[in-house]
Amino acid sequence: MKFIELTIHTTTEGSELVADILWDYTNYGVTVCDVNDIIALQNDKRVFWDYMDDSIAAEAGGDVLVKGFLPVDIADESIKKIVADLDALRERSKDFISLGSLETGRREVDGDDWIDVWKKHFRPLHIGGRVVVCPEWIAYEAKENEVIIRLDSNMAFGTGEHETTAMCLELLQEYVKEGDVVIDVGCGSGILGIAAVKLGAKFAYLTDIDYVAVRSAEHNSERNGTSDKTKVALNDLLENADVRGRVMTANITADILCRLSESIPKNLEKGGILILSGIIEPKLEQVIAAYENVGLLLIKQLRRGEWFALAMKNKD
Repeated sequence: MKFIELTIHTTTEGSELVADILWDYTNYGVTVCDVNDIIALQNDKRVFWDYMDDSIAAEAGGDVLVKGFLPVDIADESIKKIVADLDALRERSKDFISLGSLETGRREVDGDDWIDVWKKHFRPLHIGGRVVVCPEWIAYEAKENEVIIRLDSNMAFGTGEHETTAMCLELLQEYVKEGDVVIDVGCGSGILGIAAVKLGAKFAYLTDIDYVAVRSAEHNSERNGTSDKTKVALNDLLENADVRGRVMTANITADILCRLSESIPKNLEKGGILILSGIIEPKLEQVIAAYENVGLLLIKQLRRGEWFALAMKNKD
């Protein structure tokens, strides 16, 4: 199968925002090629390289390439929409973040070739004190107290690479207790619901409006041996308001979080914890206010790069 590889030139700060736009138009993979990631990896004391060219470090802070892969038959239409979304992103971000040129380039590639290259970008990710996210094609043995989540990462967003996913995983490790029911709104790959079960939850309900995400979450849950403790539904929210979770997660976008602020808490137990992410700084106070207005209290806030995650407690 042939694909169009669309390359967008941006900055380290803008790379995840650009990647998010590409994920809206493809289920076939997005990569971020950033020399700053290489520098960070080299500075990680758990990783040692025999040699790294000094010229690489000199390039830090330069152009970042975000690549997305689009089926040939819909590439032209998708690229027009992507460019429009990039223009809108530049306009709303111009006062607080540099996005670089946002210049685009395209070339036709063979599917088998880019999938092999894309997979090489992934490695086991250690998130928080216990969770290790590992692509299913990489062999990794759990150390004491570690929880391994194995993902088929080429099916839907949510590998742990993104700051918002990582922050949600950190907060789940803090707030999920043995025997909890957990609900994940906008589940993507299913990573948060799977993690919740492996951290001790007795059951996790997962929802998403994307059929590919639902299929991916079901596949990943089966792969992780949690399918008997998870249920995945093709919906934006749980249809049954009688189902209550002591912990809920919603890693989507700030605008949707605000729109659903009166709906999401209906499935949250009294005294329960709601974990929200997908929030950029200009929208932060708006999201907090929306959920405070329906009776939730902000108890913790995390920031990674341009992204925020919140833990809010439902009134007792």
